[in-house]
Amino acid sequence: MADTLHLSADPVELTIALVDVPSVSGDEARLADLVEHALREQTRLEVVRSGNAVLARTNLGRPSRVVFAGHLDTVPVNDNLPSRLEDGVLHGLGSVDMKGGDAVMLHLAATVTDPRHDLTFVFYDCEEVDAVRNGLGRVERDLPEWLAGDLAIVCEPSNGVVEAGCQGTMRIEVRTKGARAHTARGWMGENAIHALGEALRRLEAYEPRQPEIDGCRYHEGLQAVKVEGGVAGNVVPDAAVLTVNHRFAPDRSPEQAERHLREVFDGYDVTVTDVSPGALPGLGAPVTRELVEAAGGEPVAKLGWTDVARFAALGMPAVNFGPGDPTLAHTRQENVQVNEVRRCVEVLRRFLG
Repeated sequence: MADTLHLSADPVELTIALVDVPSVSGDEARLADLVEHALREQTRLEVVRSGNAVLARTNLGRPSRVVFAGHLDTVPVNDNLPSRLEDGVLHGLGSVDMKGGDAVMLHLAATVTDPRHDLTFVFYDCEEVDAVRNGLGRVERDLPEWLAGDLAIVCEPSNGVVEAGCQGTMRIEVRTKGARAHTARGWMGENAIHALGEALRRLEAYEPRQPEIDGCRYHEGLQAVKVEGGVAGNVVPDAAVLTVNHRFAPDRSPEQAERHLREVFDGYDVTVTDVSPGALPGLGAPVTRELVEAAGGEPVAKLGWTDVARFAALGMPAVNFGPGDPTLAHTRQENVQVNEVRRCVEVLRRFLG
């Protein structure tokens, strides 16, 4: 485990050093200490600490500011530490989600000395757990000026392409009521689980929207994720709950998404239990166009939810751009191509001028 981080070194070596410091959500202090110490060595940066979040920024008087954000925490260890490097592929917990992106940010913080934009770097804690614990929320409450800018780049894994905005997510509970009876005389009761049948048929027949926004094709979804009910093996159940997750495109507000779900499940008792709004792509903003040009290729829609939504809620365009395949996140075989880490550094260096 590293005692210090060498930010100007090869970003792949920096990624290895970050991966080999365990930082499961709630246990980021050691890694935050290393990041803080390394950033404070960059004398041109202003650095502050908020819990286990570390923030650094330039104050060069540029007319615009770009905010980079990356979380330091990982999901629990799954026999995938320490890291190992084989044939140009770095394996290990957090290599994709998202210490490769953190390494890119740290390397830029140390080596881009004359950027066209002022820069802010936000390394935060507890992204992988309940939203109420997310370190960005604490920073927004305590240090809101540190999140202000003209563009936010969240360095979550995106296969090294610009993923614009993100979809919103909502969970609802569809509840049914019945009447208990002995199963030997089931006709004397009313089966609440059976009453969910029509709701499940509606889900099976559901056709999700695929709207195009700023040239990016989003794909909504509506999926049953949990069913609860039952009293005993010989009792007709009098209550049942179907939990449904809805992923909605960012052209819909949470209120519009809720109205839509109430229409889909008309006649049922529907309760919203969790919601996070999406983020529009924001590709029309001049600074966002600069990033897209530097990255090359066509930007694509972010179908999952990320913290770009938090920045969008602050009134600024936000995108995802980082090394690694997001489908490998949270898996035991998590790994990142080292060339992709280096390419992301070069793209962002070109963007920053």
